[in-house]
Amino acid sequence: MSEKLRVLFCISVKQNFMDATQEEQLAVWGAFSSMMNGMNTMDGMEMLGMLDDDRSMVGSSVGYPFTAYFMADCDDYDTVVKACDLFRTTPVGDGVYKLWKYCGVETRIGRALQPPAQD
Repeated sequence: MSEKLRVLFCISVKQNFMDATQEEQLAVWGAFSSMMNGMNTMDGMEMLGMLDDDRSMVGSSVGYPFTAYFMADCDDYDTVVKACDLFRTTPVGDGVYKLWKYCGVETRIGRALQPPAQD
């Protein structure tokens, strides 16, 4: 069995979300929750932790620092792509728009870092 990929999903909140009405923002939050559940139950992925910076960060983020981070172990690259596809395919509200109108995702893919053995 090959080594799992350690993946950091870096999530940005776009200006479209900031410009949305409260009703539209609530629909986006519902879609975001659905996307999170999809990632959390995805075959080949083990969610390790999440960090949300929304209380100490104000406004949209288009890059570092991102608004939220998910760390997961993934079986392979295709699993990472399937997780990113949730942003492309998760409907918001009536489904005219998908989640990626309001949120972006970038990934950092590596391996779990092991501390060196102590003699």
